[in-house]
Amino acid sequence: MEGLQGLGKTLVIVGVIIVVVGSLLMISDRVNFPFFGKLPGDIHIKGKNFQVYFPIATSIVLSVLLTLILYVISYFSKK
Repeated sequence: MEGLQGLGKTLVIVGVIIVVVGSLLMISDRVNFPFFGKLPGDIHIKGKNFQVYFPIATSIVLSVLLTLILYVISYFSKK
Protein backbone atom coordinates (compact mmCIF):
# COMPACT_ATOMS: atom_id res chain seq x y z
CA MET A 1 0.00 0.00 0.00
CA GLU A 2 2.94 2.36 0.53
CA GLY A 3 3.59 2.48 -3.19
CA LEU A 4 0.13 3.89 -3.86
CA GLN A 5 0.53 6.52 -1.14
CA GLY A 6 3.83 7.62 -2.65
CA LEU A 7 2.23 7.76 -6.08
CA GLY A 8 -0.64 9.81 -4.66
CA LYS A 9 1.75 12.33 -3.08
CA THR A 10 3.69 12.59 -6.32
CA LEU A 11 0.53 13.22 -8.32
CA VAL A 12 -0.57 15.94 -5.87
CA ILE A 13 2.83 17.67 -6.09
CA VAL A 14 2.83 17.48 -9.89
CA GLY A 15 -0.73 18.86 -9.91
CA VAL A 16 0.27 21.80 -7.71
CA ILE A 17 3.22 22.54 -9.97
CA ILE A 18 0.96 22.47 -13.04
CA VAL A 19 -1.52 24.83 -11.35
CA VAL A 20 1.26 27.27 -10.40
CA VAL A 21 2.79 27.24 -13.89
CA GLY A 22 -0.64 27.60 -15.48
CA SER A 23 -1.45 30.55 -13.22
CA LEU A 24 1.85 32.22 -14.12
CA LEU A 25 1.11 31.76 -17.80
CA MET A 26 -2.37 33.23 -17.36
CA ILE A 27 -1.02 36.39 -15.71
CA SER A 28 1.97 36.61 -18.05
CA ASP A 29 0.07 39.13 -20.20
CA ARG A 30 -0.08 41.50 -17.24
CA VAL A 31 3.36 40.70 -15.84
CA ASN A 32 6.37 41.12 -18.09
CA PHE A 33 8.97 38.37 -17.78
CA PRO A 34 12.02 40.17 -19.21
CA PHE A 35 14.04 37.07 -20.06
CA PHE A 36 11.31 34.72 -21.24
CA GLY A 37 11.61 34.16 -24.97
CA LYS A 38 14.24 36.79 -25.63
CA LEU A 39 17.45 34.97 -24.84
CA PRO A 40 20.24 34.59 -27.37
CA GLY A 41 19.64 31.22 -28.97
CA ASP A 42 15.87 31.56 -29.21
CA ILE A 43 14.93 31.34 -32.87
CA HIS A 44 12.11 33.52 -34.18
CA ILE A 45 11.28 33.39 -37.89
CA LYS A 46 8.72 35.76 -39.36
CA GLY A 47 7.47 35.28 -42.87
CA LYS A 48 4.85 37.09 -44.86
CA ASN A 49 2.03 34.78 -43.77
CA PHE A 50 3.54 32.78 -40.93
CA GLN A 51 5.54 33.00 -37.76
CA VAL A 52 7.66 30.25 -36.15
CA TYR A 53 9.27 30.41 -32.74
CA PHE A 54 11.76 27.94 -31.23
CA PRO A 55 12.66 28.91 -27.61
CA ILE A 56 15.77 26.73 -27.44
CA ALA A 57 17.82 28.78 -24.95
CA THR A 58 14.78 29.55 -22.80
CA SER A 59 13.95 25.83 -22.67
CA ILE A 60 17.47 24.99 -21.54
CA VAL A 61 17.41 27.65 -18.81
CA LEU A 62 14.00 26.50 -17.56
CA SER A 63 15.16 22.88 -17.60
CA VAL A 64 18.24 23.69 -15.50
CA LEU A 65 16.17 25.74 -13.03
CA LEU A 66 13.53 23.03 -12.64
CA THR A 67 16.22 20.38 -12.24
CA LEU A 68 17.87 22.37 -9.46
CA ILE A 69 14.55 23.03 -7.71
CA LEU A 70 13.52 19.38 -7.87
CA TYR A 71 16.98 18.29 -6.68
CA VAL A 72 16.74 20.56 -3.63
CA ILE A 73 13.21 19.33 -2.89
CA SER A 74 14.29 15.69 -3.13
CA TYR A 75 17.41 16.36 -1.02
CA PHE A 76 15.42 17.85 1.84
CA SER A 77 12.57 15.33 1.61
CA LYS A 78 15.01 12.44 2.20
CA LYS A 79 16.17 13.86 5.54
